[in-house]
Amino acid sequence: MAALAGCGHLSRTFRSALCPFRYGASKLQLHAGIGYPAICANEPLLRRTRALWGSGVVGRHFSSDCGDDLSVRYLEGEDSGIVVLGINRPKAKNAISKNLVKMMAEAVDAVKVNKSVRTVILCSLVPGIFCAGADLKERAKMHPSEVGPFVSKARALMNELGNLPMPTIAAIDGAALGGGLEMALACDIRTAAFTAKMGLVETKLAIIPGAGGTQRLPRTIGVASAKELIFSGRTVDGTEAKSLGLVSHAVEQNEAGDAAFRKALALAREFIPQGPIAMRMAKLAINRGIEVDLATGLAIEEACYAQVIPTKDRIEGLTAFKEKRPPRYKGE
Repeated sequence: MAALAGCGHLSRTFRSALCPFRYGASKLQLHAGIGYPAICANEPLLRRTRALWGSGVVGRHFSSDCGDDLSVRYLEGEDSGIVVLGINRPKAKNAISKNLVKMMAEAVDAVKVNKSVRTVILCSLVPGIFCAGADLKERAKMHPSEVGPFVSKARALMNELGNLPMPTIAAIDGAALGGGLEMALACDIRTAAFTAKMGLVETKLAIIPGAGGTQRLPRTIGVASAKELIFSGRTVDGTEAKSLGLVSHAVEQNEAGDAAFRKALALAREFIPQGPIAMRMAKLAINRGIEVDLATGLAIEEACYAQVIPTKDRIEGLTAFKEKRPPRYKGE
C-alpha cells in the first residue's frame, strides 16, 4: 500500500476500483420470464436461441421485438450468477451500429453494479457470425464529423467491457472481424470453433483498428504477430488462433453451431463456485499489475489481497475446508 501511495494516478484508480460494489438502478428494463426471447419469424435463429438457452431455462431478459439488437439473459438454478449477452442483428451480420453500442453500454452498466453476477458470456444468436465489425452501411451515411464521436463511443464500450469486475468470456462461433474481434479482445477469455474466422481487417479499408485492437492484440499474442495480422488484414481460423494465443480454447463445431458457447458456459460453471470477491480482486490485480513494473504489481496484489481478508467468504472457505463440505459463498 505504501508503494501505491506514491503513485497519485494509480492510487486514485485503486480507490475507485476497490470501493464496495453496490446495487444500482439500471436504465435497462429487465423482465422476468420463462423460455426464449421472441425472435420474430426467424426459425433458424429461434432454433439457435433454443440451443443457447436450453429448454425451460428461467431467467430475466429484455422484452424482445424485431428491432432488439441485444438479448440479455440472467441464468438461474445451478447457473445462477451467469449472464449471457447475445448479439442479435441477423440482417446486418451483427455489425456494430449506434443502437447496438447503446444497448451494450446499458447492459454493461447494469451488470457492473450487480453483485449477484459472477461471470458474463458474450456470444451471438446469429449462426456463423460473431460480429462482422462496424456497420459500414450506417457508417457510409454518417457525416465525417460524426465518425470520430461514434468510434469514441465504441472504444469507450470496449473499455467498459474490459473493466467489468467479474470474469468475461467471448464465445466465437463464427466470424469476428474488425470491431467484432476488438469486442472479443476486451473479454478476459475467448473460446472459438475451429471454423471461426478472426481478424483485424481495417487496413484493407485504409483505416486502422479504432476500438482497442492496436493495443489489446499485441498484449494478447505479442507485438510481431499482432503487427503481421494488422498489416496484412489476414484472418485466422480457430486452430491458428489457438496456436497464436488469441483464444484460450478451440473446439470442433457442432450441429447446432454453438460449440464455442458451450465451452464458454462450461468455463463459467467452473468460475461461479469460487469466492466472488476473490475473483474480482484477482482480476483487478492481474489487469492492473500487468501494466506496471513488478514491484508496483506486487504492491497492487497486496492491496487486493487486503480486500479479501475481512470478508465473511474467507471465513466460510476456511470453515468449509475444516468441515469437509463445499463452501457457500455470498459475496460478503
